[in-house]
Amino acid sequence: MLKSILAAVALVSLAAVPASAAPCRDGKGKFVKCPDKAAAKPIKCKDAKGKFAKCGTPGASPVK
Repeated sequence: MLKSILAAVALVSLAAVPASAAPCRDGKGKFVKCPDKAAAKPIKCKDAKGKFAKCGTPGASPVK
């Protein structure tokens, strides 16, 4: 019984390895270019009064 449990665990671990490479493969299993990381969020700035302002204007500071 112990051997069958170990064999089942080994098969499951081997089956999980190809799943990690899935994002860089298409539906047919061929290698494709991986998608780029998500674009960075645009930086928003506020003026001294707390209103949103275009970054680069005098008195504007980035919002955290």
